[in-house]
Amino acid sequence: MKLTAPSAAIALALVACASLEYASAFGIAGAGRQSVATFRSAGTALYMADPIDITMPALSSTMKEGRIVSWLKSEGEAVSAGDAIMVVESDKADMDVEAFEDGFLAKILTGEGEVALVGAVVAVMAESEADIASVAAGGGAADAAPAAAEPAAAEEAPAEGGGYGVDTTELFMPALSSTMTEGKIVSWLKNVGDKVEAGDPIMVVESDKADMDVEAFEDGYLAAILVEEGGTGTVGAAVGIIVENEADVAAVAAGPKPSGSAPKPAAAAAPAAAAAAPKAAAKKPDATSYTGDRVIASPLAKKRAAEAGVDLSAVAGTGPGGRITAGDVEAAAAGKGAAKPAAAATAKDEKKVHQPAPGVVAATPTAVAAAKKAGIDVMSLFPGSGSLGRVTADDVKLATGEKKAEKPKRAVAPGAQPLDLPDGLTPFSTMQRAVSKNMELTLTVPIFRVSREIYMDKFDALYQAVKPKGVSVSALLAKAVALAVEKYPVMNSSYDASGGTLFKEDINVAMAVAIDGGLITPTLRNANECSITEIGESWRDLVDKAKRGALSPEEYNTGTIAISNLGMFGVSQFDAILPPGMGTILAVGGTQTVVVPDDSAVLGLRRAKRMTVTVTCDHRNIYGADAALFLKELADIMENRVHVLLL
Repeated sequence: MKLTAPSAAIALALVACASLEYASAFGIAGAGRQSVATFRSAGTALYMADPIDITMPALSSTMKEGRIVSWLKSEGEAVSAGDAIMVVESDKADMDVEAFEDGFLAKILTGEGEVALVGAVVAVMAESEADIASVAAGGGAADAAPAAAEPAAAEEAPAEGGGYGVDTTELFMPALSSTMTEGKIVSWLKNVGDKVEAGDPIMVVESDKADMDVEAFEDGYLAAILVEEGGTGTVGAAVGIIVENEADVAAVAAGPKPSGSAPKPAAAAAPAAAAAAPKAAAKKPDATSYTGDRVIASPLAKKRAAEAGVDLSAVAGTGPGGRITAGDVEAAAAGKGAAKPAAAATAKDEKKVHQPAPGVVAATPTAVAAAKKAGIDVMSLFPGSGSLGRVTADDVKLATGEKKAEKPKRAVAPGAQPLDLPDGLTPFSTMQRAVSKNMELTLTVPIFRVSREIYMDKFDALYQAVKPKGVSVSALLAKAVALAVEKYPVMNSSYDASGGTLFKEDINVAMAVAIDGGLITPTLRNANECSITEIGESWRDLVDKAKRGALSPEEYNTGTIAISNLGMFGVSQFDAILPPGMGTILAVGGTQTVVVPDDSAVLGLRRAKRMTVTVTCDHRNIYGADAALFLKELADIMENRVHVLLL
């Protein structure tokens, strides 16, 4: 089997409008441009203008014929290079086929729904619109091409298994452009023994146009590399061998030594070509023609051996698995190469360690372009993150700081989900922008803080009693603060820019609530005048509205004193930031069980529940003594006079 494996876009137009020389490498007859006064099929038709043949492409390694599903261009229509010109149904799938050259579709030879052999001419194009009629008039002779190609293809079919006793698939040097006749292996993206899946990039090939990834068409395992990195192969020459099963890799290694196979010449199409055959036979024997075991040698090595008259059977290879490289041939020609031992000992191939050959840039084309733009030597980044250390565009972005290096994934327990932490800028919501702005305004306010511990045994007992009625801790705290403010109203005041203290008759307690995407302060208005049951009901309603985003402005911006409670999160003590327009905010920590002295206890000790509160005040209108007296009154209410909360 033959495997021609270019990337998807290239595979669609692998042989369309290709030259006669490399089309024959794939068993394709009649592809390419015919020169003026060139006869087709032994001179039965003469074109007065240069025609451009469109042939049935090989869209997979097993494709022998294809059916024209539809023509995407009509006769007489202009065609540009890269245009999808027809849809072909292969043995794998329906695929668009693109044109390699500009011109005009002169004549369609294979209609929609009809089948043509791979390599058969299915249409002809003219260079100019004026040549359409001339090219179309000679198009009928193309019908003979498929018939002539069929026996040639039969002759070129390789023996099943390649002599290894297992099914093998040869990986050929693809035609990456219509002018490409040979390609250089920039790098292999797979090692011998690696698993290969259809669609995997398997090697990087440098053509006469650009460096391009070449993909595999079939699943299997890479059993042998016939052209090493830096080596050159003609289009159609075998550069690697793939087997179906991993166990077959050893069979290929132990079987006849593979060699890079160049494509066979196309069958002669004219008597003149047949007459030239004796002259070709009289040429100097190829230095690579020898008897005995097959030798592993790159196509470039065979070419150099032929030029220098070196017998490859006498050269010891230094490449992977004893492969003969061009350097081995040059060393042998100079008399410096090691002679090949009569009986080479079989040794297990070591795992290939990638090292770019001299002159090979082990980087993707996009990485090369990005490095050039950034003024970086791309090979200074080698080895990169790509396969076999190939430098990728991401490596260049990391070097320039355009992209941050990824942290290694943290190991997780079996069954646990991997931790995915957020990264990068997340814009503020409208609410978050408002909170941020308010916090910045507090930076100009001179503040002070005072803390006090409050014993919570009686307060907690009261809470347990009223909890069934829907009264929360927040409601009880708001009522207690409001009653303490009644005795020390300066805590409910704010600083006025005119130079004075702005007192407020209404005691509106704002309670900070964290919601999705921000922070808001629903306000319990006139908390000192409401019963604990009314405060409880109001608080439930406000929290529900806050979560739904349904609070009205007067329900969250009319506070005169604020409370921030983090006790439910286990926080023991914290400081709160004073909101703009207020003089006081109370930070409430969690209740903790402690052991305290008690003369009435048997051992002089007892357990008690204790909470730490911290008040933050604007020092321009509130002084330290004011805050201390306020906290003393609050502690007295919560420790000794909890009954007033029910009035």
